[in-house]
Amino acid sequence: MKLIDPHVHMSARTTDDYEAMRDAGVVAVIEPAFWVGQPRTTLGSFQDYYASLIGWERFRAAQFGIRHYCTMGLNSKEANNEALAAEVLEILPLFASKDGVVAIGEIGYDDQTPAEDKVFRKQLELAKELKLPVMIHTPHRDKKRGTARSMDVCIEHGLKPSSVIVDHNNEETVKECLDRGFWAAFTIYPKTKMGNERMVEVVRTYGKERIIVDSSADWGVSDPLAVPKTARLMLERGIPKDQVEATCYGNAILAYGPSGQFNESDWLTPASIDQRMLFEGNSVLRGQQPKIEDRVTKGLIS
Repeated sequence: MKLIDPHVHMSARTTDDYEAMRDAGVVAVIEPAFWVGQPRTTLGSFQDYYASLIGWERFRAAQFGIRHYCTMGLNSKEANNEALAAEVLEILPLFASKDGVVAIGEIGYDDQTPAEDKVFRKQLELAKELKLPVMIHTPHRDKKRGTARSMDVCIEHGLKPSSVIVDHNNEETVKECLDRGFWAAFTIYPKTKMGNERMVEVVRTYGKERIIVDSSADWGVSDPLAVPKTARLMLERGIPKDQVEATCYGNAILAYGPSGQFNESDWLTPASIDQRMLFEGNSVLRGQQPKIEDRVTKGLIS
């Protein structure tokens, strides 16, 4: 079964994770721009980070057989530095227009401050201008109110619910999200947010329509194999295969495909892997023997 992880922070992961994900059936990932664990203090730090998402990380993933896409946005947590946020919003359209960018995100609320609201709304307008989907980060605290508010603001700005992926859902928020026509995405964490056993029951209750499974794996306690593990558990627990395929693969294509940047043909007819290739003079191998693989025949050339 082919799988997609449409929310995973691979910049915080190792190449071992890419190899394990590929072996588990993951063919494509989407990496949202997000908070790196501590506040960034200069515009240049954002420029370098955004550039890495469309440059080095895309190259690194391809070297291990996975197609890498990203979203661009100013995370809600960093919107509260208002002076720096204003500078970042000036450069954001440049990066959001690059190849491989499939949405504006992850954006939304953290503490639901006026500064966060201002930055959220400006980025919704950017998504409309660029005709891109939106990935919403719902707050970890006061989630139900924050999720409803996020959807309200999207409607206020004239976005179609079908163009908005609301992430970090749980049992408390999913019904309203689906009832209002938005995509409901779930981040599967080992110990917090949504566990995969709970995810099985969500799909059993609500079916496959507009539900997306992702890992949100990052630098914290998280699991880059959360999507394969959840897919396997769903099958073991009697969830029909078509529902597993939709929530762990097909729905991501439907949600992000309208960007024009997220195409199934990219990984169904992939380029061959040649680990002799360099990115700006850099290799992923650290002295190891490079692999050259014909992706059509899946044969190892050397």
